[in-house]
Amino acid sequence: MPAWTMRSATVADIAAVLEFWQTAAEGAHRPPDSAQALEVLLERDPEALLLAVDDSALIGTVIAGWDGWRCHIYRLAVAPERRRQGIGRLLVKAAEERFHRLGGIRVDAMVLDDNAAAHPAWQACGYERQAEWSRWVKPLP
Repeated sequence: MPAWTMRSATVADIAAVLEFWQTAAEGAHRPPDSAQALEVLLERDPEALLLAVDDSALIGTVIAGWDGWRCHIYRLAVAPERRRQGIGRLLVKAAEERFHRLGGIRVDAMVLDDNAAAHPAWQACGYERQAEWSRWVKPLP
């Protein structure tokens, strides 16, 4: 068993999560994260944002988004000094267990093509790049 714990985030965690993502998560090619967006996420789905915490220190995050039809993983991040200790794998496993409980049948993870450091981690968790699909985006005003 890990020495750290995993739990769902609360509104009180938002500032710490945003600060954590500044150093532990990639930030390219995405709209800026905001406290308001996380508040909306937690209001809509209080169990979606999972945190790995060692004492009071945040060491990992994952958003396990469920829209009632599909399962989506976002913002998997582990503190740089804690990588390669299985934290990311356990966060992904917790997300998958959540999806299973909710009735999900397939998970997708948003991983940048040029985030080469993340690709082996996703492969180790059993994920494959799906070449048949491209993501199309449109920013909303």
